Amino acid sequence: MTSRAQVSLTSGADFWHTRAPQGLPAITLTDGPHGVRKQRTESGYSPESVPATCFPTASALAATWDVELLEEVGVALGIEARAEGVSILLGPGANIKRSALCGRNFEYFSEDPFLSSRMAAAWIRGVQSTGVGASLKHFAVNNQEFRRYSVDALVDARALREIYLASFEHAVIEARPATVMAAYNRVNGTHCAENRWLLTDVLREQWGFDGLVVSDWGAVTRRSRCLAAGLDLEMPGYDGRGDDAVLAAVESGELSPAAVERAADAVTRLIERTASARGAAKRYDVAAHHTLARRAAEAGTVLLKNDDGVLPLAPSARIAVIGEFAKQPRYQGAGSSGINPHRLDDAWTDLTERLGEERLRYAPGYHRGSGRTDAALLDEARAAARDADVAVVFAGLPDSYETEGVDRANLALPDGHDALVAAVAQVCPRVVVVLANGAPVTMPWHDDVAAIVECYLGGQAAGSAISRILTGDAGPGGRLAETFPLRTDDNPVHVWPAGPTVVEYRESLYVGYRYYDAAGLDVRYPFGHGLSYTTFVWSELAIAEVENDDASEQRFDVAVRITNTGDRPASEVVQVYVRDVESTVFRPEQELAGFAKVFLVPGESRRITVQVDRHAFSFWDTTIDDWSIESGEFESRVGAPSRDARASATVRLDSDRSGFDPGPAAYHGSPVFERRAFAELYGKPLPDNVVDAPGHYTVDTPIADIRHPAATLLTAFMRRKVAAMAPTVDEDDPLTLLFQRSLQELPPRMLSMLTQGAVTLDAAQAFVDICNGHGVRGVRALTASLRRA
Repeated sequence: MTSRAQVSLTSGADFWHTRAPQGLPAITLTDGPHGVRKQRTESGYSPESVPATCFPTASALAATWDVELLEEVGVALGIEARAEGVSILLGPGANIKRSALCGRNFEYFSEDPFLSSRMAAAWIRGVQSTGVGASLKHFAVNNQEFRRYSVDALVDARALREIYLASFEHAVIEARPATVMAAYNRVNGTHCAENRWLLTDVLREQWGFDGLVVSDWGAVTRRSRCLAAGLDLEMPGYDGRGDDAVLAAVESGELSPAAVERAADAVTRLIERTASARGAAKRYDVAAHHTLARRAAEAGTVLLKNDDGVLPLAPSARIAVIGEFAKQPRYQGAGSSGINPHRLDDAWTDLTERLGEERLRYAPGYHRGSGRTDAALLDEARAAARDADVAVVFAGLPDSYETEGVDRANLALPDGHDALVAAVAQVCPRVVVVLANGAPVTMPWHDDVAAIVECYLGGQAAGSAISRILTGDAGPGGRLAETFPLRTDDNPVHVWPAGPTVVEYRESLYVGYRYYDAAGLDVRYPFGHGLSYTTFVWSELAIAEVENDDASEQRFDVAVRITNTGDRPASEVVQVYVRDVESTVFRPEQELAGFAKVFLVPGESRRITVQVDRHAFSFWDTTIDDWSIESGEFESRVGAPSRDARASATVRLDSDRSGFDPGPAAYHGSPVFERRAFAELYGKPLPDNVVDAPGHYTVDTPIADIRHPAATLLTAFMRRKVAAMAPTVDEDDPLTLLFQRSLQELPPRMLSMLTQGAVTLDAAQAFVDICNGHGVRGVRALTASLRRA
């Protein structure tokens, strides 16, 4: 293959396809991760997509704690991707839920890396068993939507390894994804797409990744730099624009021919690896996939509270069904993962079919799009609830409250939803609140209601799933994969930086339950929480070391007997946490080390064994840049949830190092670290949060931050582009919010994606030069590029 042909393979043909030099077939990549979002149009970005099964989002799938079910969902997704001629499905998202405020948390699994990586691995195994490739994303430390295109995440080495990279590591090593997607943001000063330490040293050399590294759409800074760092494929591509610059970099010695050859080989291998997915049958069992989606929704529904056994609903109860989500469900998040479902179940229709409409009374309660209510709607809701035995209020977050590209301001529900629950609780003593949301919410009415059901975003079958759970035809099978705090500001990351170029991860390891446990804070519901319609007895805890001649492969079997002592079949989740009893380095109070889900019929008893390996007891030792264990006693706690240890036992482990010296990692401080602690761990002083000052702009500076008259040229152009892409100007529409935020946060380098390559990186750099006071060449170059666009 010629050098030019090799270079051509390293960038896509358009928004969704690779190029096809010298007779190679082009392949299609498309959005996931909870459905196949294949566009009806072949180029550019469009929200219009072909029908597909909309499965529950990742936040709901993680709440199942069921790796076998995740793999089953992955198989269905792969089958649908094959039917649409898709070779790569862009998912799953394995980013850690550092803060409950991240607007894209519905696409991510958990605040815990052990659980997240196991869910991701199962999803990947399922998809790739069909011949379709997965794209594990967004690598790495992509934990906020605010300034996601350019923000620099400053993270200490231990938090990187033990939390943020750990969420990817197991999935990469065990499931071998076909591709890994490099994120937009920077990590400790370097863009992910040109971060050699991240893409080559860690991903390829340490983890043994042998697939292809693709950029997030528009994440490439300069392709030659990214290829040198370990990126293989720039997406989207612009059908050859930019190839000459890469070839020039090779000729000048800036980029090695070996790097180009490696990338081209990776694309070729990917085409070969996914060959079986092309030309596949175009049919699949739509009804069976809908049933699977419903099973997944039921398995991920978490019963948070159930006072006096108000659920399941009594057979003869008169029921008030209140809230527009009952008829027009909120079932998925907004943004690039939005699916056009084959069908959409709603709870009201399913309840009327099950119970008969004569037992039910409906009131809308609020306006669906905004969540706002008014006096008339509240009066109607009170009237419906006053005459009912039970009032079921469907509440949650409207689409505009959580969407890709926009973070949440707080954890509150819309005022109208909170007011509705409070008003109904005043007139009905038995209130059930059914929540539809992608992430934690606060509950000021918590003590005034009898039951709370967390449905998350349950996909196209969410309506029938919650109907079956309310009536007892199915049980709530979920356990929380994240902590629900009492208040927004209880979260260690509850304020997003306002206009910085960097974000400091000062909380280090203390993310999610690790923080709440260390700080001794009360929470609304702890990690792993979830009730059932039956009762279980736990007994006979035992921990035994598995015989193994290799000390590095040391493992322990943690066993416990679970008995269903109630009168309903149900599932239980056995959760195993480990704790270093006396550590000289700072460590969380406990960390998840294993789990197992078991389904038991009434009276059934089963002994469950969870295997915990030696790695679960280790920490990242910054003095040797590797995992390490201190000699001593370690406690294994078995329970559900994290704060309810049913039993515990201790084991002794010997260090894998002689003369152990923890070095600077032994800093003992508060859970939220001081700047000097970060400097010790990170190895250099922590910079201040600063906005780019006039005269110091770069191609990464958000256009909204550029204080120069020339910036109005870009702003006007972007408004025209956004107006062409956004289907509506409704302030409550999530796509409108996404595009409006993009106007504020897109840096000049992203103009290439908006213009399909017409505005080159050189033109964007020239524009920045003029804004920094270096002549007028930049405005002229940019104006010419915009005219071509």
